[in-house]
Amino acid sequence: MKNNWSGKRVLVIGAARQGLALVRYLARRDAQVTLNDQNPAERLVNTAQALNGLPVRTVFGAHPLELLEGCDLVCVSGGVPLELPILLEAQKRGIPLTNDSQIFMEEVPCPVIAITGSAGKTTTTTLVGRIAAAGVKAPRRAWVGGNIGTPLIDQVDNIHVEDVVILELSSFQLELMTRSPHIGAVLNITPNHLDRHGTMQAYTAAKARILDFQSEADIAVLGRDDPGSWDLRSRVKGSLVTFGSQRPAGGLAGTFSEGNRFWFSDGVSQQPLFEESVVGLRGDHNRLNALAACAIGLAAGFSVDDLRAGVESFAGVPHRLELVRELNGARWYNDSIATAPERSMAAVRSFTEPIVLMLGGRDKNLPWENLAALIHDRVEHVVLFGEAAGLIAQAIGPIIAGRKPQTLQVCGPMADAVQAAAQVARPGSVVLFSPGGTSYDEFKDFEERGEHFRQWVKTLS
Repeated sequence: MKNNWSGKRVLVIGAARQGLALVRYLARRDAQVTLNDQNPAERLVNTAQALNGLPVRTVFGAHPLELLEGCDLVCVSGGVPLELPILLEAQKRGIPLTNDSQIFMEEVPCPVIAITGSAGKTTTTTLVGRIAAAGVKAPRRAWVGGNIGTPLIDQVDNIHVEDVVILELSSFQLELMTRSPHIGAVLNITPNHLDRHGTMQAYTAAKARILDFQSEADIAVLGRDDPGSWDLRSRVKGSLVTFGSQRPAGGLAGTFSEGNRFWFSDGVSQQPLFEESVVGLRGDHNRLNALAACAIGLAAGFSVDDLRAGVESFAGVPHRLELVRELNGARWYNDSIATAPERSMAAVRSFTEPIVLMLGGRDKNLPWENLAALIHDRVEHVVLFGEAAGLIAQAIGPIIAGRKPQTLQVCGPMADAVQAAAQVARPGSVVLFSPGGTSYDEFKDFEERGEHFRQWVKTLS
């Protein structure tokens, strides 16, 4: 049964995309909505304009506890930490906390496929969306959203029972959710967002909620190659479909790669899908993302032709190993999505060419030692920038003649790092912008950071 919002007093905290979409949805249902954000009003002029004509109260610049007076529900946007005093006070007063994804799951009339993971979830979600778009026929429609692109909560009235929804869900969204999708996929779980969750145990528990509320009629999709994902198989309540680089053993159903071809095993026999060359994305991690998308697509009932149509000719998502330009024989790649060292490691492993690696941003309380070891093995030059530059430099250690990296340069703002990278780039090399830290020391998000990187690289001469 759908919620009755009429007259409900709802506080929405966070005025970014998720918060605005939820405010529009609630206001149209006659809820008494207050939108609150810590940013001052002068930084939220566009937000205020987007709410013109809606009966919404706005409180910007702080989170006063008085906003909880008479409040029935508090809705938390993904980037808002749950340790915020106003949220702790709301819990103390017994006021329920929720978010746009939870409300969407309560309201959506059609089956939902949801995907989470420490890395690769946007690429995989996009691929599954393409597979679904190839497989559904009008008037059916495939909807893609959640943590990727546009939140779907204010589109729920346009979604019909015969449609299919593909959601990307982050740990921030999942930690408040008590609804699981019909098909829930966990790609991998590696150290990430420990500045938010505190421990790997808490981070893993947040990710696992995508499966925790499934029933026997639902399907879990897990990665066999990643211990974090694979360790969740004991929590699967319904069917299990897997993906991985090797053929699954023990009667498991899943996708795999063998003989330069993608395959699916139902646990007894093997079915060829298509040639690996159909996947145009670089790197082993993207091969796994494509195998995951195929496993999810098959779990959802799409055909092999649909899988191939979704994967073929896909050049990637912006800010994810995105080729920006070639300059003086060096190729510049934008991987701004890499906000954890593990993601930067996957990017480095995608290239055999000499690498100029740009690292930095804001640290998330994650270990840099494994990336440092990989740099000593694979990277010619390192350029550091932002708040985390000193921390990363310490992990890499001093430059030793005759060993990699040949040079390490510490810059301040990212614009200076682009210039420094251009000085050491040589014909045949790759300049890889894969920061390993978040963008929040200098930009509002990784997308804005990636856009600036693109612009600065295109103005190099």
